[in-house]
Amino acid sequence: MAVSSFLSLSFEKESVTAERLVPGDLAPELVLCNEVQPLSLHDTAGRYTLLSFWASYDAASRANNAALNHQVGQDDCVKMISVSFDRYASVCRASIRQDRLSAADCHVETEGANSAVYQAYHLEQGFKNYLLDSEGRVVAMNVTPKELASYLR
Repeated sequence: MAVSSFLSLSFEKESVTAERLVPGDLAPELVLCNEVQPLSLHDTAGRYTLLSFWASYDAASRANNAALNHQVGQDDCVKMISVSFDRYASVCRASIRQDRLSAADCHVETEGANSAVYQAYHLEQGFKNYLLDSEGRVVAMNVTPKELASYLR
């Protein structure tokens, strides 16, 4: 009995790991605040899309999001979609102003860990970003501004 329980737990852990997004996977659609958003992860112009998840209460993710946003602003080969997991939209808006981000590229998911997008992108182990090709497939994850610049060359 103990052996079968152990094996069962082993397989469960493997199936969770197998569900993670990896390069080559098609990115899940964005469902924010329980509504499918009209934000396309595909780009018919052949550009990359940088999908960045962050929150104002997570200093590292916020700083990385701002740095990536400023890097993207200098390049026409990539569009950015930034998703904040702040509980209150007003906190997100204040962070956007303070970080001098483009409000048009920033969106908020107020349902946090309970949201569909949080679960679809496996954010339980920390906020991430995903570089997607023009078809919406993952090219890279957790890129830094320097790495992003090298992808865009």
